[in-house]
Amino acid sequence: MVSFDGFSLTDGIPIYQQILLFLKREAVAGTIRDGDELPSRRVLSALLGVNPNTIQKAYRMLEEEGLIASHSGAKSLMVLNEETLRRVRGELLEADAKGVVNAMKQMGLTKEEALVLIDQYWE
Repeated sequence: MVSFDGFSLTDGIPIYQQILLFLKREAVAGTIRDGDELPSRRVLSALLGVNPNTIQKAYRMLEEEGLIASHSGAKSLMVLNEETLRRVRGELLEADAKGVVNAMKQMGLTKEEALVLIDQYWE
């Protein structure tokens, strides 16, 4: 069963997006594996203290992206193959990189200064 112990709500980001991001990051990190069962929509709704429709939206989006398989009256299972994980990892890295680069630009860093900073923290 996929655990949401490490999940915490953040202001300013829609909850369904936070659930998507959490599951994607856990999958890429290897914490969640192919075939792992997700909590039911009602159970996760109660666990997180959010509207069941929010959980339904997150699960529906995960289904559309091919990350979970759900069947009426049955469990929802993670569907994670190498191609899917590679795609999700790329999406996450691209979004994070864009955010960092935009923040550095807003702070007035040149590309060279940004690269020095990245190199400093790489180790």
